[in-house]
Amino acid sequence: MLDSLFDDVKRMNKRQFLYQVLSFGMIVSSALMIWKGLMVVTGSESPIVVVLSGSMEPAFHRGDLLFLTNYPEEPVRVGEIVVFKVEGRDIPIVHRVLKLHEKDNGTVKFLTKGDNNSVDDRGLYAQGQLWLTKKDVVGRARGFLPYVGMVTIYMNEYPKFKFAVLGCLAIYVLVHRE
Repeated sequence: MLDSLFDDVKRMNKRQFLYQVLSFGMIVSSALMIWKGLMVVTGSESPIVVVLSGSMEPAFHRGDLLFLTNYPEEPVRVGEIVVFKVEGRDIPIVHRVLKLHEKDNGTVKFLTKGDNNSVDDRGLYAQGQLWLTKKDVVGRARGFLPYVGMVTIYMNEYPKFKFAVLGCLAIYVLVHRE
């Protein structure tokens, strides 16, 4: 089967092959432009995230795809589900705002907790940090698609699966002649 795919590529003249490579490049650049556009429209550095653990069950399950917004003029409210990044951790965390602490000078700090966790998130925050601030927030959950993100989880947990999927997509784009 692979031999026939490589034979198809070998039979292409240089112009056809270059056309296929450019088509592949256009697909990749279009995906990046869509991502950047979503960042601008939603105000979030990461407008789409995947829930990686069961800490928010029953609201969200592992593998759910969340759509986020992060408009600066919207205040954080108790009960709202936020995605935040903590210093020293690369992966954002999806949890609910548990408590809000407003000072007279207008600064707002808040505490989060996973719905399925028995304690608040102070153990997850950076050392010495007891509250989150607006600068820690990546976005607020506005909608979700159940279990659509499982593909992403499988690709991260099984690198061979990731390379197989990406390889199949690349071969399809290079060989497909439309």
